[in-house]
Amino acid sequence: MEKVAENQDDYKYGRGAQFNTSNKFLKNSLAKEHAEGIDDWEETNEKTSYIIGNSKSIANKVDSPDVGMWYSLNPYQGCEHGCIYCYARNSHEYWGFSAGLDFERKIIVKKDAPELFKKFLSKKNWDATPISLSGNTDCYQPAERKFKLTRQLLEIALAYKQPIGMITKNSLILRDIDILQEMAKDNLVMVYVSITSLDEKLRQKMEPRTTTAKQRLKIIEDLSKAGLPTGAMAAPMIPGLNDYEMPAILKAVANNGAKSAGYTVVRLNGVINKIFEDWLRKNFPDRFDKVWHQIQACHNGNVNDSRFGTRMHGEGNFAEMIRDTFKLHCKLNGLNLERIELNRSLFKVPQAQISLF
Repeated sequence: MEKVAENQDDYKYGRGAQFNTSNKFLKNSLAKEHAEGIDDWEETNEKTSYIIGNSKSIANKVDSPDVGMWYSLNPYQGCEHGCIYCYARNSHEYWGFSAGLDFERKIIVKKDAPELFKKFLSKKNWDATPISLSGNTDCYQPAERKFKLTRQLLEIALAYKQPIGMITKNSLILRDIDILQEMAKDNLVMVYVSITSLDEKLRQKMEPRTTTAKQRLKIIEDLSKAGLPTGAMAAPMIPGLNDYEMPAILKAVANNGAKSAGYTVVRLNGVINKIFEDWLRKNFPDRFDKVWHQIQACHNGNVNDSRFGTRMHGEGNFAEMIRDTFKLHCKLNGLNLERIELNRSLFKVPQAQISLF
């Protein structure tokens, strides 16, 4: 049984999920049955904890044909940003945790990521295919300020001349503008900034530990001025909640230097269905039915669609309106006029690394 906050007094401000869903890989689970009982263990650990993880590899091949990446590199698992809609929540179950609060509070830190990355790039037949950093959870989430794994990975990519694609919603990326600028000189990096809403009240509820939209526009501006090809992801668009902001988002990112843009329509895969439903009922009870039914309308009557080709953008009338709005305002704002191809021709294993493997 899953424990759900029963009223607003139980609401965990500063977190997206409000409870821990059961982990389908575990036979046993714990639940708080009675508020007056002695089983109050669940409320004792509200702070974020960092868990040092060990991995056999760090760069993973992406088999999904519709996500726009070939390999992903994730120095952290779980994400303190707490975005309520995050598709990566389900992957936390593989580590023995919940996709709910655990995903935001128990962050796995892959401290061996830099050495594993060097080992991966030094493979005999590696062809310098662009790698996405991260692809699953944000590589510039708060843990990065302490552990600096993303910066180390970028230093390695620069040394090897390995092309990197990045997506983030955290202004900490500006700390590494020195490395990124050097990579950009050889066309080795492309950065996307995720902007879901320009409404600060909605952002705080939907993405409680992320930087403001105003600051994200500054990221785009600063990176663009530094010579980096920069884009924006208006993602996810949630019909009935933030989809009306699409024109304003695209205009704002273009005005701040973005050259390209993309979007997705929300899909509530796995247990995110339950986490998002609980969040939506608590934060927008008056709009719950409208939003929920419009999400279903985008996915053939369901809130999730796993089919390649339709799952990211949805189908049906609402999805088509979002798509048409995106195309129109990209055209009006001069976005996506050219395709950026990162440079793979300069890749070379540094001489000092050859003897290590």
